[in-house]
Amino acid sequence: MAEQDLHAALRLLREEVGNLVKTVPGPVSSVSVRLGDCSLEVSWAGAVPAAPAVQAEWEETPQEAADPALAVVTAPLVGTFYVAPEPGAAPFVRAGDRVEAGQTIGIVEAMKLMNPVAAEQSGEVVEVLAGNAEPVEYGQDLVRIRVDG
Repeated sequence: MAEQDLHAALRLLREEVGNLVKTVPGPVSSVSVRLGDCSLEVSWAGAVPAAPAVQAEWEETPQEAADPALAVVTAPLVGTFYVAPEPGAAPFVRAGDRVEAGQTIGIVEAMKLMNPVAAEQSGEVVEVLAGNAEPVEYGQDLVRIRVDG
């Protein structure tokens, strides 16, 4: 492998590992990466919380799964969810509000970075599922929207 190709591969690998560490649950104590034979090891400082107990809260009920007009906005990464742009400000959305595709419905803070979360479809907010300043997991349901049309 040419030295230039090796540097490019290492840069890409470093970026991917950085993205992985940002999305794994809990504090990471170590990461080991090996380029030859492609190996990756991630160690957590403590025990990882059991996913099934948390996952059960996010599963759709049969009624929701049968409603094709209901869309769910999910957390794009692990972090802290905020319903408003700053403390004391009005929330981005409330149940009953109309939203447009691309409109911000909340913020997920991860590693001191504020990541806006946007609605992918236009419609009416049915329910805001995550509370203000609550920790959220990647893929967790945040807001339900009844889609237009």
